[in-house]
Amino acid sequence: MLRQFVGGRGHYWTALHGVLSPEQEAMLGSDGSPFAEVPVVTRDPAHLTEEDERLLDALAADGRASFVDLAAAAGSTPGRVSRRLDALLRRRVVHIDVEIAAAALGYHARANLWLRVHPSAVKTVGRTLAEEPEIAFAAAVSGPYNLHAVAHCRDLDELFEFTSDRIGSMAGLQSMEVSPVLQHIKQAGTLLSGDRLIDPSRRRA
Repeated sequence: MLRQFVGGRGHYWTALHGVLSPEQEAMLGSDGSPFAEVPVVTRDPAHLTEEDERLLDALAADGRASFVDLAAAAGSTPGRVSRRLDALLRRRVVHIDVEIAAAALGYHARANLWLRVHPSAVKTVGRTLAEEPEIAFAAAVSGPYNLHAVAHCRDLDELFEFTSDRIGSMAGLQSMEVSPVLQHIKQAGTLLSGDRLIDPSRRRA
């Protein structure tokens, strides 16, 4: 992956605009535009301290932990932890995501899209993909295809219309492979069963 155009926090997926109220969006820290073009690797890498490592271990164990709990785990104060976490988030050292069962929202056709685009059009097409409601992730990649995207549609017919008409008409597109996902089993941190998320630790128990 060379550059990410959209992906990550749930509000970056434009199909979800309006699902939550503005107040609920604000509670999630969802301020600003859903447009999320970012470099994959920063030029100035961050150096984590032992306190950072303890903070991140606690956050990984419980993404909803309070600053008081995180401070206790890191051996710090809530204020210091709040400032440090904000700095790590801004530098993209830490990434907080909300996993969604797209089928529960009516999106039953998921597909990986592999696009071969003229090099001069990669950024334009990537940015256009990021604004499409069906696209939950898009990035420039290396290899025979130079753009990868993940599309969520309500059914296969909608996927066909979307890829044929809207994606297929983009200037600079040379070829595209559409790879439907027949069964989605696992996301980044959870398992899926139909339209429900399953806590992996409960599944093992």
